[in-house]
Amino acid sequence: MEKNTEKKRERKKIGDALMKVALGCRVEEVTEEYAMADGELRLTKRRETRKDIPPDLKAVQLLMSGEEDDCASLTDEELEAERRRLLGLLREEEGAGEKRAGQGGAKKPARRAAKRRVIKKEKT
Repeated sequence: MEKNTEKKRERKKIGDALMKVALGCRVEEVTEEYAMADGELRLTKRRETRKDIPPDLKAVQLLMSGEEDDCASLTDEELEAERRRLLGLLREEEGAGEKRAGQGGAKKPARRAAKRRVIKKEKT
């Protein structure tokens, strides 16, 4: 049980980091240099920098593809319900195809109206 919660926490951390990269962010970095002066460590330099990290399209694609095919997180009951729904859709499609075939064959495609090209001339 403890392993499951630990794995969930790790996945949450990874998902949060991936979202941060996908959206872009601003990172603040502080660099401090110390030196010995009079037997004590004293701050000699302090540098603060801010970096803007642009959004990463690969991270966005990874997030979006993960939303589509996340069947691993579904319960057995949810998977069975999805299976029944998809089988029902297939049966409906097959039934509709048989009805069309029983009506005297395939219908002829409707003719497209001829396109007219109109050229406007400027009056001079």
